[in-house]
Amino acid sequence: MMQLPETGHAPTEEDRASLDAWFAEYDAHSARRDVERMADLAVFPLNLVSDDAAGDGRAAQWDRARFVEVMTRVMQGGDEEAKEGNGEDITFESTRTPVFLSPAMAVVFTDSTTTTADGHSQRLRYADVLVRRDGRWAFQTMLQGGWGDQL
Repeated sequence: MMQLPETGHAPTEEDRASLDAWFAEYDAHSARRDVERMADLAVFPLNLVSDDAAGDGRAAQWDRARFVEVMTRVMQGGDEEAKEGNGEDITFESTRTPVFLSPAMAVVFTDSTTTTADGHSQRLRYADVLVRRDGRWAFQTMLQGGWGDQL
């Protein structure tokens, strides 16, 4: 059995830069509500961990079709204009704290504020588990409260 360091992987500058670049790309797709491109940055089946309206913990796995279906509905609220990519953009202000478990695995904790063009803001706290495959990051697990009723 391999002895792992007590603190996990100490990320290199390239590790951090590549993870930051992944989030910049994902946020850009999210801002445009381009759910298909968001899905391109995931590993399916995607694990989701959340809680529901009753306060119970929930977990599920989504395939790409389920991710696209739910994220389209959530991000675009059923607005046909938004579904066609003509909806207003969303801006993100995020503080991310990555914890590298290895050169190919990271858990990233995020505190974020999303703001729509009409000035509506929402604060979020969530975590993602990302894996690096073929030199590119992809998210594999999403952890965020309040999604359980969608699971």
